[in-house]
Amino acid sequence: MKNILITGCNGQLGNEMQVLAGRYTQFTYFFTDVAELDITDEDAVTAYIEANRIDCVVNCAAFTAVDKAETSEELCDRLNHRAPGSLAAAVSRRGGWMIQVSTDYVFDGTQYRPYREEDPTCPATVYGRTKRAGEERVLAACPQSVVIRTAWLYSTYGNNFVKTMLRLGREKDALGVIFDQVGTPTYARDLAVAIFTILDKGPVAGIYHFSNEGVISWYDFTKAIHRIAGITSCRVRPLHTEEYPVPAPRPHYSVLDKTRIKETYGMEIPYWEESLAECIRLLESARV
Repeated sequence: MKNILITGCNGQLGNEMQVLAGRYTQFTYFFTDVAELDITDEDAVTAYIEANRIDCVVNCAAFTAVDKAETSEELCDRLNHRAPGSLAAAVSRRGGWMIQVSTDYVFDGTQYRPYREEDPTCPATVYGRTKRAGEERVLAACPQSVVIRTAWLYSTYGNNFVKTMLRLGREKDALGVIFDQVGTPTYARDLAVAIFTILDKGPVAGIYHFSNEGVISWYDFTKAIHRIAGITSCRVRPLHTEEYPVPAPRPHYSVLDKTRIKETYGMEIPYWEESLAECIRLLESARV
């Protein structure tokens, strides 16, 4: 029975991994967050992986506050670059491997066709640069590892765009949302299923892209959130990017080509609206 370390277990993806773990009883799981294991402490990482005989690390931990990263580069680099490298090196010494979760922000979003894994990276933010450096460090320290880039992550856990738009839709009469940035939302539970599929089938090393199927703008995503939730009292109007300035530039085009992961692992990926409806159903049932 393989021992799986899942870091960042209190985040969106980490929580979804915990929910689904009961379906995959062929593994023994070690769920940690910073209280159980500080992944920026290289000695602690090595000791934990050795003591618990870890065969695979799924790194769900990261510095994900994109705007805050612009003024917190050192901390962002520790969490997104150096810490994944330490995890990868430690598990590699045991003959194991790693799944590193990365981001569409490794691209600058100026392309107008879905990004493939082999496309040149060109991060325009501190967050994107540190995540790209983390990818490189993981694959160098543990070449049998898998890197999964994802985008627009949301779930029933933590803070995310879906929950914010639900709250604002109920609180406000009107709302402005950017319409000239497009991509694909990713339901964290679907990403967790993909990760368990990879754990079950074993590593085919390299970089993969994963999001739900389809393409949409933030404006259209908000309209769909409100429609599915039955919110009719809030008028949503489209904004240009320049009307909503933020410290870190957002990619205008964040669509990821998922052909490689679908063909390699035989995955069928749900359409974004189906997954959004399921997430909202769970959120609404929790409100009752």
